[in-house]
Amino acid sequence: MLRIGLVRERKTPPDTRVPLTPKQCVEVIEQYPDIKIVVEPSPDRAFPDSAYTEAGIPLQEDLSDCDVLLGVKEVPADKLIPNKTYFFFSHTKKKQPYNKKLMQALIKNGIRMIDYECLTHADEQRILGFGLYAGIVGAHNGLMTYGKKFGAFDLPAAHSVGTYQELLDIYAKTKMPNIKIAMTGSGKVAAGILEVMTHLDIEPVEPEDYLTHQYEYPVYTHLKGSSLYSRKDNGEFHRDDFHAHPENYKCVFSRFVPQTDILMNGIYWDRKIARLFEKQDVQRKDWRISVISDITCDIDGSVPINVGASTIADPVYGIDRNTLDKAQPFRNTKDVIDVMAVDNLPNELPADASQYFGAHFAKFVLPELLNGDSDIIKRATICENGRLTKYYEYLSDYAYE
Repeated sequence: MLRIGLVRERKTPPDTRVPLTPKQCVEVIEQYPDIKIVVEPSPDRAFPDSAYTEAGIPLQEDLSDCDVLLGVKEVPADKLIPNKTYFFFSHTKKKQPYNKKLMQALIKNGIRMIDYECLTHADEQRILGFGLYAGIVGAHNGLMTYGKKFGAFDLPAAHSVGTYQELLDIYAKTKMPNIKIAMTGSGKVAAGILEVMTHLDIEPVEPEDYLTHQYEYPVYTHLKGSSLYSRKDNGEFHRDDFHAHPENYKCVFSRFVPQTDILMNGIYWDRKIARLFEKQDVQRKDWRISVISDITCDIDGSVPINVGASTIADPVYGIDRNTLDKAQPFRNTKDVIDVMAVDNLPNELPADASQYFGAHFAKFVLPELLNGDSDIIKRATICENGRLTKYYEYLSDYAYE
């Protein structure tokens, strides 16, 4: 018998997503009779405790008798139960300074840490995540910000609506002005952005046409690969070479700046990869971008005027183009760039996002966990038995006290 526990989310502000919905818990138990699922009570979930109990899933304050514990965001170091297997987004693989103590606590407590973000196929394609809904909400928020800034149209906050279907009903009645949008990235985040573009009848155009044409209707161009990066020595782009040696590439986003009203940024980024632009570039005379939806949300990262994560309650801040200081957002001026930098976007549509995530966990990850000798699970295991695994030994100076 494998006992799985759903832990209570304890970050502030609280995250209301769940790794498995009540219905999915029932489906898992029906499919795998040797699995038992219990739920730690919580006042903050999108699915209340009563929804689990009504589905026959028991509540349990003490999860110490569980074998596997599922969360969404980081579990506080002092709430870790020693020698257990945990699944959650640990945000440690990039040596994030704010989670160094958590990483060390995972080692100290002998935790087998399986990070959702690290669950990949052999070609490094992500298996699981909330990226689709990050893209959906990020695109929505970028458009909402532009509409509010210039009084061009009115979209409600996604979290005030409740469900994705209700957003789609609003999109069906909303007409966009003839704005130009540049979106970056690939994978699930980009798929989410593209969904919103489609439902709002924002038309796709090729990057070269985007650069040379003006339109009487709203358009977007999708920048990735060779339209976003080129080798420093010969101007070419080769995907495998870029992933192996990103430091040999420059970013060519600069040429899109004079043609773009809204930037929706969904790329994966680390310090070896060139930024989209530098801070001083916003002072260019031909700078046109007035709204940036930084879905990636790396502080001082691919978008260097991301000066900190914002919140669902207060999602946007302005950056003065002249002083580079924070400024009041939603002002009808292009002298201030409005930056949307919410770092938990899927939590604006928590029920939809949880349903999507849980379905993929049950379909793709749970069978690998039960396999007992899964390369997918091994690649995602950051540490176990008090040591980093071979895939994450580069974290040694970060993980060991």
